[in-house]
Formats: sequence, C-alpha cells, structure tokens
Amino acid sequence: MAGLENYERVYRGKSTKSWESENNLSVYHGREVIRPLDVPVMHPLAEDSPPAEDITVKRYIGATCGLASLITETLLVHPFVVLRRQCQVNPGSNKYHIVPVTLVPVIIRLHQTQGINTLWKGIGSVLLVKGMMLAIEDFLSKVTPWPKEITCNSSLKAFGQHVLLKCVSIGLTTPFYSASLVETVQSEIASESPGILDVFRDGAIRLVEVSNKGRLIPIYSLLPPTIACGVTKYLFTLTVHGVTNRIMQIRQKQSQESRGAYSRDLLSEEVVLDIELQSVLISTFMAEVLFYPWETVIHRLHLQGTRTIIDNLDTGRSVTPLLTGYSGAIDCYDTILSTEGPLGLYKGFGALLLQFTMDVVIVRVMKWIVTELGKVLKPKPKSARKQPNWNYNEL
Repeated sequence: MAGLENYERVYRGKSTKSWESENNLSVYHGREVIRPLDVPVMHPLAEDSPPAEDITVKRYIGATCGLASLITETLLVHPFVVLRRQCQVNPGSNKYHIVPVTLVPVIIRLHQTQGINTLWKGIGSVLLVKGMMLAIEDFLSKVTPWPKEITCNSSLKAFGQHVLLKCVSIGLTTPFYSASLVETVQSEIASESPGILDVFRDGAIRLVEVSNKGRLIPIYSLLPPTIACGVTKYLFTLTVHGVTNRIMQIRQKQSQESRGAYSRDLLSEEVVLDIELQSVLISTFMAEVLFYPWETVIHRLHLQGTRTIIDNLDTGRSVTPLLTGYSGAIDCYDTILSTEGPLGLYKGFGALLLQFTMDVVIVRVMKWIVTELGKVLKPKPKSARKQPNWNYNEL
C-alpha cells in the first residue's frame, strides 16, 4: 500500500527480521523455538471420527442368512419332510410318531436297508414345483395389476388382488404338486426311481384325467380344498409374522427404556435381522402346527388311487401299499377320527419337531458364522490422534 513501504513487518510486536530459520527451527534473538504459524492445523472432527459402517458387509450378512434359511427349508430338512408325509398318508400304521424319539430307530433301519439317499427322494420335484409357483406369481404380477407382495399399508383392493394371485398360482401348480407328493413318499425298493422331469409328465397326465378312474380323485375335485388350505395357511403365516415382528420390536424398545436410554444399535441391521429370523420361524411353526390335520387330509386325497407303495415306518424294513376309499375331504376327516382317533390327524408330528429344530440350529449357526465373518471384514476405525500440546517459551 502507498505510504507503508518504509515500515517493517512485525510479529507480536517484534520485527520479523529478528527471525532466522535453521534446520526446521527458528532462532529468535538467539533462542531456538518452534514458530507457532508453522504448526499444521489439525481438524479432530474430520481426522479422528470413526468411519461409517460398511453397508456392503451388512447386506452380505443378510443375503447369506437368507440363503441359509432357503437351504435349510429345501435341502437339509427334506428328510424330515419325507418321513412326515409317509406317516401322514399311511392309514394302517400302528405307530403315530408324535414325538421325535420314536423316529430315530426307524431312520437307522431305513439307512441300513435302503441307504441314506432314500431320505432325499423327490427333492428335485419339490424344488421344481416351488420354482414353478414363483415363476407363475412373477409372470401374473407383470401381466396383471395383481401385486406380488403386500404390506400393512396396502389397500383392500390390493389385498384382494394379492389373494387372487395366490389362488391362481396354487391352482395351476396343484397337478404338479400331486405328482411331486407321490415321488416323496413312494418306496425306492418297490418302484422305479423317477427322472428329474417326470414331475411335469405326471402332473400333465393328472391334469387331463378329469373322470373318475377307480379310486383316483379328479384334480378338479382336489382344487378347492388345496387352494383353501394353501391360501389360508399363507394368510395366517403372514399375520402371525407381522404381529410377532411388531411385538419383538416393542419389547426391544422397552428393554432399552428400562436401562434408562436407547441404545445406538436399537434399529441396527443386526437387530432387525435377528427379529426377522425369529418371527419367520415362529409364524411358520405355528402355521404348520395349526394346519397339520388339514394337510394330512389333503395328502391322503391326492394319493388315493395312485397305486403308491410307501415304506412301513412301523418297522423301517418293509413296504406297504396305500389302499383308501375316501369320497371327499369331509369323509376323509371323519374316517380318520373314527378309525385312528384324533391323534391320527397328527401322525408324523415328531418329524415336524425335528424339522424345525434343524431349522433353528442351522439358521443360528449360519448367522453366527456370517456375523463373525462380517466383523473380520469390516474395516477397523482409525485410532484417535492426540491433539499436540505445544509448549512455548515465554517471549
């Protein structure tokens, strides 16, 4: 600026000419000091704050737990589904296998006589029927306004359309479900092993057989009870899942309030995932228990007249043919009560208990493994840097 050329630059009242630099130190009137202006400016909020949580790892944990649940639902618990259905459809069995203990020696004998593969029979057809139902639902949701999923905020019209979607998908897959049921219960030592795609051929044959052939019940007569059971069971599962999920979330909040403050992890993905897994297991188990007698009746109607030979689970060493003559669902229900008693509707219930025990154990183990793996893969936060404490000599 004009008029200031002859003035010297000063620092704290001293002339800047009195500063001399040497080896990164400054000499001020013969004394070595660190110049305050040369100290780098630190931003503790920017440098020392921990990094954000790795969202990718959390998604990986959730997807892996979902995959583990799917595997247990289709592959690892299939042996118990086979045992359960063989008990349900056998009207002449003396052992009802209400508890899991009675099934253990039977499983050992089946393994000794037929090999371990006998407990996984029909697994291919089961997977194909499930995939077919998912494909039909996806196709119908794209070509029609029917929603594939609903929430608590969905309108009454959307709810009705969703129920209609379920009815149509269950109805279209019923013939193939009937063929798959035969493959899961028939004995491998008394019949030929079916091919992987035989379920489509047998389902098509069952579909075109519209007239009574011996004791075989036409598929159109099986559609009403099958669709009613499937849709009612689905809606019950959906309702119980939503209620249990909400109750567990409320209990989680109450537990936080009892400790005086909300935890930072109250709504974390780990807590939400754990609540979701528990609610799914509870709702599915309650639905299976409540609809078990209805399922027993429907399975017997589907197998009547199919000339199916099943393993005799009273001994585990012999086979027995299915010979029934029910005229319909009501007649089947009354006949079971009169000849086998109320517990006849729950034959094979011990296999269901084993099935859900396996579900709980495997899902919990997989969740623990993946959670620990997520902790290892998650990037560690940077260690907090201490703010430098500079001591200056009195100038």
